[in-house]
Amino acid sequence: MTAIEELVEKSQLTTKPDMKSGDTVRVHVKVREGDKERIQIFEGIVIGMHRGGIRASFTVRKVSFGQGVERIFPLHSPTIAKVDIVRSAQVRRAKLYFLRNLKGKAARMKETKRTTT
Repeated sequence: MTAIEELVEKSQLTTKPDMKSGDTVRVHVKVREGDKERIQIFEGIVIGMHRGGIRASFTVRKVSFGQGVERIFPLHSPTIAKVDIVRSAQVRRAKLYFLRNLKGKAARMKETKRTTT
């Protein structure tokens, strides 16, 4: 069964940047309003990655007008136009759920230089 699933899923996989937890990303999302389509940008910190082939997703958190907003994006969705990595941070765990309880300067991550290859 898994061989058949892999064969079907291979065609639907898209190439996305190599991101990890702690990265600040800018996600360009296609939004349909009536018969028009536009791009909306959602910028925030990746607080979790969920792997799993075609079902992979990532959670992005931002603070908008003092209110924390989290959004889960399917990694290989056609509604995602592109994902830009703005900055990288050094983190010591895979899930950064502790950021939900932090505010202001306490919620900052230690920035690292990212090597582009």
